[in-house]
Amino acid sequence: MSTSTARGSRFEIGKHDMMVFILVMSLTGLQNAVTEILPEFSLGPLELGVGEFVFIPIVLVLLFRTYWAALAVPVGEIVFGEILLGEFDGLGAMEGLLLIPVCYYFAAKLLQDPENTRQLAIVVFLAEALEEFFATFIDIGKVYVGVEELEAVPGLPESIIVLEGVDFVTQMVITGIVFGVIPALYLYPKLHGNVEPLLGMEPFEGERGAPMRSGFSITALVAVVVAFPLAFAAEAGSEVGGAVNVIWEPEFLETYGQTFIAVPIVASAIVAAFVWYRATRSVGDR
Repeated sequence: MSTSTARGSRFEIGKHDMMVFILVMSLTGLQNAVTEILPEFSLGPLELGVGEFVFIPIVLVLLFRTYWAALAVPVGEIVFGEILLGEFDGLGAMEGLLLIPVCYYFAAKLLQDPENTRQLAIVVFLAEALEEFFATFIDIGKVYVGVEELEAVPGLPESIIVLEGVDFVTQMVITGIVFGVIPALYLYPKLHGNVEPLLGMEPFEGERGAPMRSGFSITALVAVVVAFPLAFAAEAGSEVGGAVNVIWEPEFLETYGQTFIAVPIVASAIVAAFVWYRATRSVGDR
């Protein structure tokens, strides 16, 4: 059995890491495409709905614990949730591409005892909270620097802080807890130690009773801090527009109707099934 590169250099990428990357990418794209068809409810200026089944990508990142697994999360959303739907904005996609991997990777390293449900709950919540927190400040910042129109109360810029704050809280309850922490507490123990060997990787054993602080990484934290202004600049550039941006907007949903959502769902499911088959067959032949 091949040892995961996560046990050596977590940024080194090998054959098994590539399989993990494609698997995480396709499963993340699948859940993202499915949530696209779920209804949203409006409560005044707020839209309430399931942002994503965040427990799927977070659990996968916790299982494989490499930066490449974390990077596969936004790539899956971009490929199956934007490009295949004809809604790709290059600079706009950079926000998730920059923030999600560093936030998830930073949080994943804090899980030092895989059997500690308290650590697991905190890590899952923290991963989503970090990404959502920075995304909220980016949305607020775009209004204050004038690259996005304020759609709240005219003449009262402060209202955007209240609206974004309320939206952050509701998203953390719906996405972070209901579709994050709760299912992850069930799914992670079921998959841990069973999925990794099938992909030729060793499961993370951790240390019984080890504190979360032992997994704290200054490097990972610096990556989060650096990614935030870069993500803001990219998102602001997307709002302003310009020749440096790459936009792909044939708008397939508007052209072919909502049934077109089946394309990314089927495509991501096929890719995930193929990678899983090849990976498990490769391990079985050893």
